[in-house]
Amino acid sequence: METIYRDYSPKGVNFYYIYKALAHPELNGYVKPITLGERLMHVKEAKRTLGSGITWLSDTMENDFKRAMGNAPNSEFLIDANGKIARMRLWSRPDELRRDLESLVGVVEKPTRIADLDMKTEPPPRVAASGVVPRIALPGRMIPLKTEPDIAQSKHPFYVKLRAEAVPSVLESGRGKIYLGFHLDPIYGVHWNNLVDPLRFHIASPDAISVSPISGEAPRVKEASDIDPREFLIDVAGDGTPGPLNLSVSYYGCNDTEGWCKAITQNYKVHLARDPDGGRARRGSARGRRGGMRERELPPEILKIFDLDGNGELDAEERGLLREERRRRMEEEGEFGGWRPRATQQRSLDPERSR
Repeated sequence: METIYRDYSPKGVNFYYIYKALAHPELNGYVKPITLGERLMHVKEAKRTLGSGITWLSDTMENDFKRAMGNAPNSEFLIDANGKIARMRLWSRPDELRRDLESLVGVVEKPTRIADLDMKTEPPPRVAASGVVPRIALPGRMIPLKTEPDIAQSKHPFYVKLRAEAVPSVLESGRGKIYLGFHLDPIYGVHWNNLVDPLRFHIASPDAISVSPISGEAPRVKEASDIDPREFLIDVAGDGTPGPLNLSVSYYGCNDTEGWCKAITQNYKVHLARDPDGGRARRGSARGRRGGMRERELPPEILKIFDLDGNGELDAEERGLLREERRRRMEEEGEFGGWRPRATQQRSLDPERSR
């Protein structure tokens, strides 16, 4: 993408990266921001770590642009001088974008190569040790829940952010397991202070919802500091009431650069409803997801594009993106990148049957 930017920006083509919702929270430690100010801090981090010269724009906290443009996690749009969409794709493909621009703007005589780039990239921040506290095993497929931090109550930024997920049965019947993960946000350069009491949480729930346990304490760690998440599994049993659960968390955090350690208590509402912008956390194979379309059924180049979390299979959301892109290409080209779907898959693309 950077080579295309360098070749075509002198020809009057404007390039923009749009910060939308994080598709994969926890990747390199970054977690879902709470305020627009934190989103802009993430943009600053992206500029620092990636080294790209492309201009960044930020979507609203409600992700209005993301919704208006189809909700795809890594979409790409080529907009002409009249504001009309000349090209669009669900998944950014720089090689195809270059061909688009060659057709619409003109061929570059000496295209920039990746080897020609001298981008000043920097690694994500790491202020303390990681890999100290083992990650917990999850019971299966998890769905991100809406969390509502009490910003007005807190005297401090949310150095630690709650990620809540639930097994599907919680959203369907009100019963099942919920994951609570407390993640340090790298943008603040804070680490856990393990020389004092560990993180604690407490939950107050409506009468219609039973929670067990209602409180928990993180494990005590021998190392003086680390940046690993503190994770818990709880059980809920209710009548399908969407909540919320009122959660309070207390922890000690330190910033060595600024020279402080603080005891902090912050509050959240956890709604038993799916967060459509929650993304899928990158935890590796410990997530134990099942039922995906497996690698052996797809050409490697197709799997690489649509396997967004890199676990070797496609879940329901990834298959949806694949079906949409396949439908588009079948209409335009009669095939999908040289791979023709099976007859049963072709029938599923019939507009009348879909309707």
